[in-house]
Amino acid sequence: MVTGQRGRPRSFDRAAALDKAMLTFWEQGYETTSIADLTRNLGIGAPSLYAAFGDKRKLFDEVVVVYGSRYGDFASVALAEEPTAAAAIGRILREAAEIYTDPAHPPGCMVISAAANTTSEEVAEALRERRNANLELFESRIRADIASGELPPGTDARALARFAGAVLQGMSQQSRDGASREELEAVAERALLAWPRQATGNG
Repeated sequence: MVTGQRGRPRSFDRAAALDKAMLTFWEQGYETTSIADLTRNLGIGAPSLYAAFGDKRKLFDEVVVVYGSRYGDFASVALAEEPTAAAAIGRILREAAEIYTDPAHPPGCMVISAAANTTSEEVAEALRERRNANLELFESRIRADIASGELPPGTDARALARFAGAVLQGMSQQSRDGASREELEAVAERALLAWPRQATGNG
């Protein structure tokens, strides 16, 4: 009697499939990406997709994690490595100009663009939480610079953090509208002109 395995091993690489799913969601957004789009782009049937990842929402949750580890962590890295909030935000905006226009993948930020027009409040809220977490990191770093005297004591840390976030979101959308890396770098430099000047003792 044959007692070997009854089921065949999956005929696809799970990590590679996640990469393809990420590009699909990044390009089309969550709402307009269908199961048919995913099965076509991943090269698997719907039963295999459901068996490997569960439903569309669960697959998207995994994709967001992959995206964050590969493309979305540049902000937290800059905040950790740069000596001041101004230097960190400047680096974040310049790196965003490069990442958002890299021809190796769809333009913009997936966490921003994938939320567009979604009717799933759960998905919208999950993406909103990720964006707000970045704003909290920005604000925390700005407050530290205020406390150390690097920024003037009257600086509105929350407003400044939201300003940086708004510039990032605008750069993402403009990249999807065709803005080049050089054009977005120019936007970044203009935005940095609005950053509060370092406090000095020259009265």
